[in-house]
Amino acid sequence: MNLPIVPKYAALLAVLFLILSVRTLSLRRKHKIGVGDGGNLILKRAARAHANFSEYVPLAIILLAFCETWLAPGPLLHVAGTSLLIGRALHAYGISQPVENLRFRVSGMAMTFTSIAIAIGFLCFHGFVPQS
Repeated sequence: MNLPIVPKYAALLAVLFLILSVRTLSLRRKHKIGVGDGGNLILKRAARAHANFSEYVPLAIILLAFCETWLAPGPLLHVAGTSLLIGRALHAYGISQPVENLRFRVSGMAMTFTSIAIAIGFLCFHGFVPQS
């Protein structure tokens, strides 16, 4: 089984995950907060950006990998992968700001949901509609 597209997006998303992780850990160290957010709004936002990423990306990558194994067209995978990557970056940026601009957060979630919906649509169509 050859997966030439999805692992590239997984690797780029892993870089973003590391950035979010290091940011959260750095803030914990700086403010000497080992668990929770200690009432620190910046740490709370950084931790939520990190956690939200962790909540959505694994499922999305698994769905996209399934799509690729079922021979989804490359352009579809690139649209979904790019949407996921940009969406997660926008969301992380938006939620991390002390004075939040909801446009980044909402756009990021919309792009994340678009990626997941593309994968769901492809998998449902190819899983339930007989292929000739």
